[in-house]
Amino acid sequence: MNDKQLQGMYAAELARKVGSDQPVFILDVRNESDFGDWKIEGKSVEVINVPYFELLEGVEDILDKIPDDREVVVVCAKEGSSQFVAEQLIQNGKPNIAYLIGGMKSWSEHLEPVKIGDLKDGGAIYQFVRLGKGCLSYMVISNGEALVVDAVRMTETFEDFARDHQAVIKHTVDTHLHADHISGGRYLADKTGGSYWLPPKDATDVEFHYEKLEEGSRLMIGHTEISIQPVYSPGHTIGSTSLIVDQQYLLSGDILFVKSIGRPDLAGQAEDWVDDLRETLYERYKQLSDELIVLPAHFGSIAELGARGQVSARLGDLYHDNPGLNLLDESEFRRTVTENLPSQPNAYQQIRQTNMGKMNPTLEEQREMEIGPNRCAVHE
Repeated sequence: MNDKQLQGMYAAELARKVGSDQPVFILDVRNESDFGDWKIEGKSVEVINVPYFELLEGVEDILDKIPDDREVVVVCAKEGSSQFVAEQLIQNGKPNIAYLIGGMKSWSEHLEPVKIGDLKDGGAIYQFVRLGKGCLSYMVISNGEALVVDAVRMTETFEDFARDHQAVIKHTVDTHLHADHISGGRYLADKTGGSYWLPPKDATDVEFHYEKLEEGSRLMIGHTEISIQPVYSPGHTIGSTSLIVDQQYLLSGDILFVKSIGRPDLAGQAEDWVDDLRETLYERYKQLSDELIVLPAHFGSIAELGARGQVSARLGDLYHDNPGLNLLDESEFRRTVTENLPSQPNAYQQIRQTNMGKMNPTLEEQREMEIGPNRCAVHE
């Protein structure tokens, strides 16, 4: 018998273990379909799925599958089922057992900040990695001012981070109208007194005030005048707009990822937007410097994370390595980005409506709408 007390683990602690490649064993007790749709992954993570209903009479049948020499984290949707199973494992003598506090919902909401690099005239740019959803947000800080790009709805993280760095959030930007997650950009701007920017071609049906993010706009951050250059880059949406920060970083939104390219079908306009997507990737981006560091708004797998937990790549390297940038035949490109695509994100139509200001779901409804992976790329 094991007299050890049941321990919970917060998503932040688990994220640090996953990001630093510490060996972790996950026992996921959700049903098979939910597990197949979305699970915790990592380079040193081993995960098995045994549905909770199979363990109601006891855990004896799985004891030989649970290691004694590694940390074991039991995971469910909200936490209740994982607590029950973890207690059963402890009672059966298993050491190193914990459950994920808040379950997969808390995993989906955790943001891990990573410093990307310094700016030429002072300041820095940071990436916020949402491991459980594959979303990437950014904060540019210079001389006490901050700009946030593609903010997710957990806006307290950005507010706390800016405050810890003695910065005031002056601008929030969405590179496009998101369909996989609920944007926190407008809400964050309202809370901090900043300006909210959105590409006007994506905003024809929105029901709120915004600043027009388009080529020719000029966003300045800090007294050192860090220039944020919008680059019109349609294809994922008709209004998609990339940002060049400090002539060093290309925030590509959902147009270009490290391992893939953006899909053009989430607004039902795949056939109409495929030519825009190709022009952006094969002509507009080609005119930019190969030395720009690409910082996308999403990633598709844990394999895209670098040694420091960041997701980034040199633009010139992507033109060599990214399969979506090497479809030279136009008909092949068209087939690739319009046929045999991954499943569309869960509740993406409702998410789009929410991001337009046409729906006002409760917090719990927002969480349910966002459950699952982002699926914004052509290749997963």
